[in-house]
Amino acid sequence: MTLPIVHHPAYCATLPEGHRFPMDKFRALAARLVGEGLVAAGGFVKPRPAPFEWLALAHDPAYVDAVIGCKVPAAIAREIGFPIKEDVSLRARCATGGTVLTGYLALNHGLAANTAGGSHHARRRQGAGFCVFNDVAVAIRVMQADGVIGRALVVDLDVHQGDGTAEIFSGDPSVVTLSLHARRNYPVRKVPSTLDLDLEDGLEDEAYLDALALALERVLEMGPFDITFYNAGVDPWEGDRLGRLSLSREGLARRDRLVISRLRAAGLPVAGVLGGGYSTDMDELSDRHATLHRVMHALSATERPGASGGVGAPGADRQAV
Repeated sequence: MTLPIVHHPAYCATLPEGHRFPMDKFRALAARLVGEGLVAAGGFVKPRPAPFEWLALAHDPAYVDAVIGCKVPAAIAREIGFPIKEDVSLRARCATGGTVLTGYLALNHGLAANTAGGSHHARRRQGAGFCVFNDVAVAIRVMQADGVIGRALVVDLDVHQGDGTAEIFSGDPSVVTLSLHARRNYPVRKVPSTLDLDLEDGLEDEAYLDALALALERVLEMGPFDITFYNAGVDPWEGDRLGRLSLSREGLARRDRLVISRLRAAGLPVAGVLGGGYSTDMDELSDRHATLHRVMHALSATERPGASGGVGAPGADRQAV
């Protein structure tokens, strides 16, 4: 089976010079995936920008209007971390549409990956922490509204706790959220997920992977589920600018193989999103983020075509490389 990979040129917006958020990583990752031959012959699958109706399923309609109209109050823009101008607004809508599309492709193919997404700090009423819209939450709500899924599992392995996702799905038994994160890292005020593992600074590969394996078994016992969204943030790496854990590069790859293999063994489609990763070296950072796509590509080669049925993907176009 060929791994579907979702990408849109608008994933890369313009930020002020020297900004801490590495916006160029999305362009660098796409180029790397093409260069490594991981993109299917037809090119990336290009999503449509998420419309208001999708976004309002997970976010306050007034906030959605403010982002689309580029009228986000300055105080909220400061919490997000950058001004909401036209290309930033479009980027947030395209990345969210990309995760919706990735979810549908995962239902069809068993595995699918976005080259963006994982904006897990965005809450129902506003964004925060470089996250404008919570793309995974929107995707789950769209797919539930369409009737193609009932229950969903979110496995969030970004080094920062998935507080926005936890808040949006709080009290909703149809969505189980798992977050493994550095206890002393952002956000200061964490929102309880279904299962949180607060990890101490400097945790290395073996201890991390042991904790992850046990956590996966605990959440899988809470099933059944129809799909998993996997936030494969690479900021648990020992050299990340904003991380506090100490995973090696091989540890990141082992992590991804453990998660995806275990979820597929449980019969779950897996939609992979990018999550966090921070560096001033875009070549290094894109190489680190490509770990998800390499692991998914290798595992997809062992799966038979159409392993997860057939559901029409909304707004999908093949994009030439």
